[in-house]
Amino acid sequence: MIRKLTHEEITVRQVKKCADSKLPVCVVLNNIRSLHNVGTIFRTADGAGVQKLWLCGITGYPPQGGIAKTALGAQDHVPWEYREDAAGLLKELKKEGYQIVLLEQMQGSVRHDHFRPEFPLCLVMGNEVSGISDGLQSWADAAIEIEMQGIKNSLNVAVAFGIAVYQLRSSYRTLADARSRSKG
Repeated sequence: MIRKLTHEEITVRQVKKCADSKLPVCVVLNNIRSLHNVGTIFRTADGAGVQKLWLCGITGYPPQGGIAKTALGAQDHVPWEYREDAAGLLKELKKEGYQIVLLEQMQGSVRHDHFRPEFPLCLVMGNEVSGISDGLQSWADAAIEIEMQGIKNSLNVAVAFGIAVYQLRSSYRTLADARSRSKG
């Protein structure tokens, strides 16, 4: 029988899932100007199990107004840190073994659903209008993009993040399932 779960049942289920390992993905938000986008990304990052959000440049951070309205409390559960200098952060993450992946339409980018990620991974999101800063491109191992069919050539940054992070989550689960089958 199919029935809608109660809020309490969903909460218990989510607490159990959170006890499992996080998705080995961190996210750099560089110069995101809308606090509503930042809040939405917090909420989506929580749902996807992202390890950490790095808020860089002009990107707003909690408790600035507007974030809580769309994050709905996720800003209190997703680890985050503010860094002014995104390039310095990417340099550190690269030394720690993260694959640096830009979500940007650029020469050499791969469709997000064709990309074969390596974990741990750092997904970099840029400004809503100007995209990824030129100074960050040199740290990238790869760039992915979401194929657009209509007249508009891009999606809202929070929507694009949701599509990309859930594709990464799916890829990670596929890899984890393959590893567990090979061990068994």
